[in-house]
Amino acid sequence: MNAPIRRLYILFLVLFGVLVYFTSKNAVFDAQALRDNPLNRRALLEEQRIHRGTIRAADGTVVARSTKQRGDVYTRHYPTNGLFAHAIGYSFTTLGRAGLERYRNDELTGKNNELKSILDQLRGKQRVGDNVRTTLDPGAQKVAFDQLAGRKGAVVALDPRNGDVKVMASEPTYDPNLLRSPKTYSRLANDNANKPLVNRATQFGYAPGSTFKVVTTSAALESNRFTPDSTFYDPGYCTVYGKRVNNFDTSSPFGNVTLAQGLQHSVNSVFCNIGKALGAKRILDQAKKFGFYERPPLETPDGERYPSGLYRNHELWYPARDQDVDAGRMAFGQERMLVTPLQMAMVAAGIGNAGIVMRPWVVEKIVSPQGKTVSRTRPERLDRAVGPVHAKQIEEMMVSVVQAGTGTAAQISGFRIGGKTGTAETGRPGVNTTWFIAFAGREGQRPEVAIAVALENQTSTGGETAAPIAREVMEAILRPPGNP
Repeated sequence: MNAPIRRLYILFLVLFGVLVYFTSKNAVFDAQALRDNPLNRRALLEEQRIHRGTIRAADGTVVARSTKQRGDVYTRHYPTNGLFAHAIGYSFTTLGRAGLERYRNDELTGKNNELKSILDQLRGKQRVGDNVRTTLDPGAQKVAFDQLAGRKGAVVALDPRNGDVKVMASEPTYDPNLLRSPKTYSRLANDNANKPLVNRATQFGYAPGSTFKVVTTSAALESNRFTPDSTFYDPGYCTVYGKRVNNFDTSSPFGNVTLAQGLQHSVNSVFCNIGKALGAKRILDQAKKFGFYERPPLETPDGERYPSGLYRNHELWYPARDQDVDAGRMAFGQERMLVTPLQMAMVAAGIGNAGIVMRPWVVEKIVSPQGKTVSRTRPERLDRAVGPVHAKQIEEMMVSVVQAGTGTAAQISGFRIGGKTGTAETGRPGVNTTWFIAFAGREGQRPEVAIAVALENQTSTGGETAAPIAREVMEAILRPPGNP
């Protein structure tokens, strides 16, 4: 074969290969992605004839179910309206899917057992999806919304011992049943002032304010350069890059204080100086052990979970050099630090669980239409964020915050509460994002609940606005009706 013919033959083979690749790409390589695409109308129309599984709360309350319509098709209904909207999501032919409805779509439509589905179809049986039982607590969820009282923000509560999410409330919420109307969906989707379709618990990045001092304290103790008894002099401010950084309460300096007292009374200058001593990267590396710089592994789509950390130009950013970051300000939760309420609940849970951070999850188990448990979520350890000795020391410091510090509004009679307040600047004078994170349990026992509350556009402090909300939600979990 001469050279020109050989080159022509090779060219023919290359072009044929390209043709095969592109004709097969959608059908083979991208098949799964196409099926999962919420805008894939063909898949959604096919699923209209499937009896989609029921989703229930932890107590058995139905939060999503399918009802049969004319033409042997099904439509989705949400009996609790907007109570669990952001965690559960929605599934409609016209819109696609969101939340747990999307993440667990294979189980809910029976696709997780294709062989059984094919056999059922050959026998003329209707395809029925599996049911999902969640860990969500309807009573505590309602208390969270009642306490938010229309204020923008979020509440996340979880069990620090195993990671199961009890509460995930985002305000403003929405009623998934109303999304059947294209006009309603368009109005909510384009409401940029309120963003009701966005899950503030997992998608909104807030400056954490002084709640981040728990992470800074962890870094300080783990460095072995500081102890709870390390002393500082507080003149009411510290100086970073030649600029004065005041304490939130500028009425009077604290003078000589220990690290433990600095956390108890949320003294900014103490943590500003710790930040300067440790450097930004050491603190950020400690934050990573709590889950920062990763999407929290929750059962919702990736696009509905944002990682926490430093952000630059709207992108997650880890500095190459310590001097690229104002470590003094970052140490008490300002600078360019943005966090989600879910992440801060994980911080509180990690301290309450002797330094171990558990994977958060909302699905307790998958149940077949016949009532058989198909699968059950097993608790999974994510990381040891802090050594047990240091975790116990921080736990004691956080308990002092609630007993006689900035978080006294979170006290619950008969329970041991450890918490941390936060009041983050927003760039608008007098308008803050307020926080409270905490863990709680019976005296002498492991904490049963950890929580994070974040509120937007507040003119007061986290101790005055967020701590009372946390108290009511924690008490609803610790003292459920009928079990005082």
